Amino acid sequence: MNVFITGGSAGIGAALAKAYAAEGATVGVIARRGEQLKALLETLPPPKAAAHWSAIVDVLDHAALASAAASFMAHAGTPDVVIANAGISSGSLISVPGDLPVIEKIFRTNVMATAATFAPFIESMKTLGQSRLVAIASVAGIRGLPGSAAYCASKAAVITMAESLRIELLNTNIRVVTIVPGFIKTPMTRGNPYSMPFLMPVDQFAKRALSAIASGSSYRVIPWQMGIVAKLLRILPNAIFDRALVNARRKPRAAS
Repeated sequence: MNVFITGGSAGIGAALAKAYAAEGATVGVIARRGEQLKALLETLPPPKAAAHWSAIVDVLDHAALASAAASFMAHAGTPDVVIANAGISSGSLISVPGDLPVIEKIFRTNVMATAATFAPFIESMKTLGQSRLVAIASVAGIRGLPGSAAYCASKAAVITMAESLRIELLNTNIRVVTIVPGFIKTPMTRGNPYSMPFLMPVDQFAKRALSAIASGSSYRVIPWQMGIVAKLLRILPNAIFDRALVNARRKPRAAS
């Protein structure tokens, strides 16, 4: 099995790389931070450690991303699993003009890079027996949270985009899997100034994600308890939702 992962130098991406490598897969990982990539590859289990592949790529550079996709396929063949994991999170306020560049970067990283990750592989993956395109979204995409408009909207876009792609590829051998993490213990969540119910260790998340991907599940919230919370939030009347969240603590702004 060949697996290609973006944003794989730390957090969820690194945990997924380790989990797949432990199952004997050849793993290709891209990220911006070369030292962390090198350190990750050194932790992947033998005897296939030498077969793993990495490249320093910023997913905002779509040409470089396409080139990395071609290089990985030349190295290991068409991937059975492509995971669009690269993402950033930051507080932002639409009312503050200085936050607009932050909002734009969040959308480019979380949404556009997901599409740019999948695009180079789709035609080649159609030739495989079974394959998976995996979008890493977030429960933050279920409803808008104060101070996190860009992040919430970007993850909502990922969920909807993956749904569209899933239907487009329905009559092919490619299954589109949307993984919706709740609170996972990673560097991204470390600085959250609010309580995080059902916080899950990242290695446990990776194990459950691999199971969902292997089964071809179209949509999976991990941990499952956050799936119930997400459904309740979705049906909560706006007036109640608004009053409940108006004074909620917020993620720090990148521009603050």
